[in-house]
Amino acid sequence: MRQIRIILLSLLVIAAFTAFVLHRSSQLVPLASAAQPRPAPPTVASIVDCEISSIEQQILDVAEAMPEDKFNFSPEHLNIPGSEYKSVRSFTVQLKHVAASNYFIWSHLTGDKLPDGLNDGNGPERLKTKAGFILFLKHSFALGDKAAGALTTDYMLQVAQRSKSTRLHIAEFGISHASDRYGQMVEYLRMNGIVPPASRGKSD
Repeated sequence: MRQIRIILLSLLVIAAFTAFVLHRSSQLVPLASAAQPRPAPPTVASIVDCEISSIEQQILDVAEAMPEDKFNFSPEHLNIPGSEYKSVRSFTVQLKHVAASNYFIWSHLTGDKLPDGLNDGNGPERLKTKAGFILFLKHSFALGDKAAGALTTDYMLQVAQRSKSTRLHIAEFGISHASDRYGQMVEYLRMNGIVPPASRGKSD
């Protein structure tokens, strides 16, 4: 009988300990889950904003890579036989054109007033320094971030103000336009013996 009582007592202790462990585990699991929240699912706004941030960084990298004394470079200066580069935009004007176009395009979505001196898309004449050009670019892409943030499900397929296109189309057109100019500025770097930042360490 003594052995039976010892066995029963042992079983009761084991059962009580197991119940305690299970109870504590049920309390800790929610805490662990709360400490690691799941990321928010992607939206049209977040995807477009990511695309805008990506092309912004690529263009800023190109602008930083070009020496300031080369900012007025144009392929016209090379006098390449058989080429036709007469009156094409200089590197500086390419940068200003991207920024000015960003304002023209994305203001349709945000309603922001255009800054002075955009000059039909070639940007303010008052800008003279590399730092000034880069700041102008950053401000214009900030407007793109604002435009992307407004692309809700109901809003994005509506026709934008002063336009015949949907807001989503206009947001994406801004990205497409900036990407086109980026491709041209990459060639300006190469014409000056500079490997574009995005190609460094990679095979061309």
